[in-house]
Amino acid sequence: MSWAQSLVKLSTYEVEVLQKRMGEIAQRRNDAEMRLLMLEAESEAETHNARMSAEAGMYLIGFQDGLRARRTAILSELADLALEEQGARDALNGAFEEQKKYEQVAEEIRVTRLRELARRDAAVMDEMGLRRAAGAR
Repeated sequence: MSWAQSLVKLSTYEVEVLQKRMGEIAQRRNDAEMRLLMLEAESEAETHNARMSAEAGMYLIGFQDGLRARRTAILSELADLALEEQGARDALNGAFEEQKKYEQVAEEIRVTRLRELARRDAAVMDEMGLRRAAGAR
């Protein structure tokens, strides 16, 4: 295996690792979004419950304070994940560019070898043709 093929394999591996990282970030983002939705549903249920019961209504203010704190934490986590995702996306784009460069170099080496082989074959055929022509005289 040539050094160019080794570089292509390494860059392919790097792309796969970064794609896996992007998938993990997307999964964590989806989980945080789901927690936010569940929090909203819990808030609606608790508000409805407080309307139905005076005793539950006394605890609603404390519940809403806790809810705001949890919502703020989740929104902060989502913002952090957005930044992490952008960084991972940039790294993945860079890795794709590097992989493409290495693939182009490997292809150029392969084409150059094929041209050289064709040139040598043509030279051998020319030599054989000259020998036959000289022998036919």
